[in-house]
Amino acid sequence: MASRRPHSQSPADAVPPSVSEKPSDSDVTPAVPTHVIFKLLGFTAAMISAPIGMYFISVSFGSSATIAGVFAAITANIVLFAYIFVAWQEDQGEREALAKKKEKKAQ
Repeated sequence: MASRRPHSQSPADAVPPSVSEKPSDSDVTPAVPTHVIFKLLGFTAAMISAPIGMYFISVSFGSSATIAGVFAAITANIVLFAYIFVAWQEDQGEREALAKKKEKKAQ
């Protein structure tokens, strides 16, 4: 007795309707825009390659390993702050566009 039906229903009435109805349009856009993904991948590559590159460049110019490590840490922080600044600017642009859209609706 997996499913129960009222006594007044026949077994044919208890069958669910067929799937012949057209399904509603679904939104297949990605949750995150592609330009955001590419920006994230670019900053990820920079976060990996820039500090390592700065370390080896500093060592090749005669700096000690400690000084080269400091330069690499500074470079990693610069890349991090650059990512934060770019994300902040993008968010600020979206807010301005939303404010303009609301302003047009109000008129």
